[in-house]
Formats: sequence, C-alpha cells, structure tokens
Amino acid sequence: MEFYVNHPLLFILAGVLVAVVLAQSVYFLVKAVRRSKVIGMDQTKIRKTIQTAAVFTVAPAVAIVISVIALSKSLGLPLPWLRLSVVGSLSYETIAAENAVSAMDLTLGKIDALTAQQYVNIVLVMTVSIMVGIWLVPVIGKKLLSGMSNLEHKDGKWAEILNNAMFIGMISAFLGYVFCNISRLWLADESGMVTVEESGQVLRLPGTSGLVPVCVMAVSALTMVLCGLGMKKWKWLNDYALPISLVVGMASAIPFTAWLG
Repeated sequence: MEFYVNHPLLFILAGVLVAVVLAQSVYFLVKAVRRSKVIGMDQTKIRKTIQTAAVFTVAPAVAIVISVIALSKSLGLPLPWLRLSVVGSLSYETIAAENAVSAMDLTLGKIDALTAQQYVNIVLVMTVSIMVGIWLVPVIGKKLLSGMSNLEHKDGKWAEILNNAMFIGMISAFLGYVFCNISRLWLADESGMVTVEESGQVLRLPGTSGLVPVCVMAVSALTMVLCGLGMKKWKWLNDYALPISLVVGMASAIPFTAWLG
C-alpha cells in the first residue's frame, strides 16, 4: 500500500482518537451535571455556564484551525488535527516538527512528499516529547507545588520573582527561533545576498530575510497590545485576542517576505 500524509487510514485513526477524547469530555460533563443536582446547585447557573463555555470555545478553536492549516502543507491534515485536538500547541508542534525534519535534511514547508519512515519519525518526536510533561506531573508536581507554596509563605516577593523568571525563561526559548537568522544582515556580501545551506541545498537569499520572523513577531505583539487596550471597552476581545493576533501576524508575513526576501 502506497503511503502519503493524507491517506484515508490516517484520517480514520486520528478520528477514532479524537472521538475518544470527545466522548470523555461528554462523559465527565454528564457526570458533573448529575452531581450538581445531587448537591443542590442552581441548575439555571449550571446551564448558563455550559452555554457560555460552549460559545467561548469558538475563539480558541479558530487559533487551532489556523495552526492545523499552517502545518498541513508538509504533514498533511490527520497529524496536525490529532496533535492540536488533544495535547499540543502551534509553538510546540512547529518546533518539534522542524527539529525532526531538519534531522532528516528536510525543511518544514518545503517538503514535496514524506516516506512512511520519515512520517513515523516526525510523529514520534511530536508525541513522545510532549508526553514528558504529563509523566512528570505525578512524579514532581506535588513536591514542586509544596516548595512554591512554602516559598510564597516565607517571602511572597521572591516567589513572584521566581514565577516571572520561569515564564520569561520559557518565552526566551521560543525567541531563539525568531532571532536565529538575524545574523544574515552582517553576513551578507556587497550585493546584499547571503549564502545559506538548507536541506542539503545551497541557496542565495537577501541578508534582510532574517528580519521577516522578527517583523511578524512585532506585528503580532502590537496586535495583542491593541486587543488588550480594546478589552477595556469590548470585553469579548478577551477571548478573540489570540486568534486575531495569529491571523494578523500570518497575514503580515506575506508583504514582509515580498519586501525583505
């Protein structure tokens, strides 16, 4: 049987797993509603909470759909659909996929066709790696929470500094991918071009091409700031700020690429 990333069997396998997750969600929702009746909770508030939650899942879903489309060019639809429907995010999945394809001398977004072995390698990197966080929770989660609680009771200021430092450290890890090619600016020759090697191919690119992800990040950040300011007047922006920033950032990549190469 010939393999390709959008094979019907892959859709069936991904669909079964997504269906299992949805079934679990429905099961626990029904159990929660039944339990709320037993303990005498106001059912009007329960129904309103369910309706509100259902409506506001649309906003995150938009961001997920955009992420699936972005990854589907190289990886097909089933894998991104599965990963982003269960445990995953665009930032992690993209980096994991890029690391996997680069190890095989490929470039994400420029792959014509994957072999079955290459596809399996990418799937393993994207799935096994993120599961480490799930495994670590029962192992170190209680001790970590206890340590943070003790620190907060002893010195709340240092506890806040530590939390902020860990968050900034996580963000800094992702920023490396944004600024990693900015060195092309001073490596360019007199014609403004720089020679780079990607996927075993030698390419000539404008030195300013490394600025494209930086400019896209700046546009996305500015859009998020504007959404934050708009939340003071329009509360609904709180749920749509992320997908709006994603869409605007991705759209800005088109003119920036045409301008900067």
